[in-house]
Amino acid sequence: MKHIFLNLKRFDIPPEMGGVNRLAPIAGWGRAIVESTQEQLKAFSGAEFAMFFPELHILPAAAAKTPGSPILLGCQSVYRGDTAVGGNFGAFTANRTANAMKAAGCEYVLIGHCEERNDKNGVLAAAGVAAPKTTDRLLNEEVRFALAAGMKVLFCIGEKDSELADWDKVLTRQLTVGLEGVDKGNVVIAYEPVWSIGPGKTPADKPYITKAAKLIKEVSGGLDVVYGGGLKSDNAEMLASIGEIDGGLIALTQFTGEIGFYPEQYIEIIKKYLGQ
Repeated sequence: MKHIFLNLKRFDIPPEMGGVNRLAPIAGWGRAIVESTQEQLKAFSGAEFAMFFPELHILPAAAAKTPGSPILLGCQSVYRGDTAVGGNFGAFTANRTANAMKAAGCEYVLIGHCEERNDKNGVLAAAGVAAPKTTDRLLNEEVRFALAAGMKVLFCIGEKDSELADWDKVLTRQLTVGLEGVDKGNVVIAYEPVWSIGPGKTPADKPYITKAAKLIKEVSGGLDVVYGGGLKSDNAEMLASIGEIDGGLIALTQFTGEIGFYPEQYIEIIKKYLGQ
């Protein structure tokens, strides 16, 4: 099965506030995305579709799903603790727990995205600690709680510019520590070559993505691997030709002019990748 993931980050903020949302007022933004895509997604076979929304939009997005909708609703990470019968009943101020997101309708969660890793590494650095393995351990806790709540996990890994010389060691560490003791039956890996993502950077090419995906499958025991460096219109066919890649993670769909996420372009990217 192929996996098409959509990370909507904070695309809900309007341009006058520095954002890229030109789709709908913020109160109806999540609903608008689901309503504009779910019927068209039914035309594609052999793939699952998950959308990771900012927490504010999960309830409206869930309410917009119709019977038989192919959209799996997802959230953007969870906390390293949760409620339990006879235990903590909800003292998690400012943190979204896996049980809370599951109760809201989420079936998937994105954990370990490079932006989340940067945040955790930044907190450690502010305390005078440089310990990437500690971040891996914290993410492992998030994975455990997400799976315990009954959600699937898209677990992101990837190397930065400063780690290119040891790319294989970095990916191996992130996988082995991040998934230690985890039942991996509901885990998919997203590979993000962080060094190649962003304006002015050279995108990772087919040989590089292929060798990374091969290593990930070997270390993870054959888990599905999607390209997390951005599934786009201009790389969809190339990524589809890599046998070790099982899908992709979409974010922005338009990178020039009025940049942002546009549902019609999202559907076109999927068509190119799946060849349907």
